[in-house]
Amino acid sequence: MADCAHQPGDNLVTCALKVLNQADPCLKAHYTEIICELWNADQIPLPAPGGPPTAVPDRPARPDKVRLVSPAELPRRGKGGSLASRQALLHSLVHIECCAIDLAWDIIARFGGGNPDYPIPAVLPREFFADFLKVAEDEARHFSLLLKRLNETGMDYGDIPAHDGLWESAMETAHSLPARLAVEHATHEARGLDVLPQTIGRFRNGGDAASAELLEGVIYPEEIGHCAAGVRWLRHLHAAAHAWSETGPVGTGEAGVLRPEWVRDALEHATVEAWFHALVRRHFHGPLKPPFNEAARAKAGFGPEWYLPLATKAGAAAAEGT
Repeated sequence: MADCAHQPGDNLVTCALKVLNQADPCLKAHYTEIICELWNADQIPLPAPGGPPTAVPDRPARPDKVRLVSPAELPRRGKGGSLASRQALLHSLVHIECCAIDLAWDIIARFGGGNPDYPIPAVLPREFFADFLKVAEDEARHFSLLLKRLNETGMDYGDIPAHDGLWESAMETAHSLPARLAVEHATHEARGLDVLPQTIGRFRNGGDAASAELLEGVIYPEEIGHCAAGVRWLRHLHAAAHAWSETGPVGTGEAGVLRPEWVRDALEHATVEAWFHALVRRHFHGPLKPPFNEAARAKAGFGPEWYLPLATKAGAAAAEGT
């Protein structure tokens, strides 16, 4: 199994592609565990700076059993009062975590695999990759724990349809690391923090203490860290943009390298919050919807100055003009 996830000569991006191209979600999670262990033991290197761009699949491999439909076609999940409702809630969470594994690996492969707009280590230091490996490791563990819980209720992943909203957002932001961080790893992750307490309550009120405790004690606190990673690296890119010279990243000594589009875009916004507003309005459809989990968002370094201006149509329009 380790040979499938990692072979001599592999770097972190080639390993990421193995996860993305693995259709079996359980093997996807297991590959993630193996790669993270090897990374932590310093047995997997980063790709060499300046290498050729990596070809990343538009969509990760998925098992044939998992049928993807539009959100309108999904059966109602209910409020957890029946077994069928709790199964539907668990199945949705399993699917989200499976997608989240791929999102963490995709950001590593797509933007760290020889992408000239994000040179290593001038713009993407080792800590960037370590952060998203930790996200991938957490999401893989969440997937496995939730799948086990779903199986204990008598259902398997793929027994009911799921929707592909997270990956549609990923495709929308495939060209831009700042957009990916703003939409997937800040906005969507933060929305998960908003709804998790209610979901926990539905399981607990429905008599499913095991699922409630799993969400509350394991998944909820770790998801705060995932939102924090998106915020942290968007801050980093905004600062990096303002340090970028006309001839390339500070410290590279490269001549004749024009500033990438994301750098020019960041320089149009004096603050990272204003840049976030512009990115969300450009790549996320509709205003952000309250109520917000202000305490969890604050722990992620995601204060109200980031999201409240986008919470109404009027606020969104104002933020767009910043």
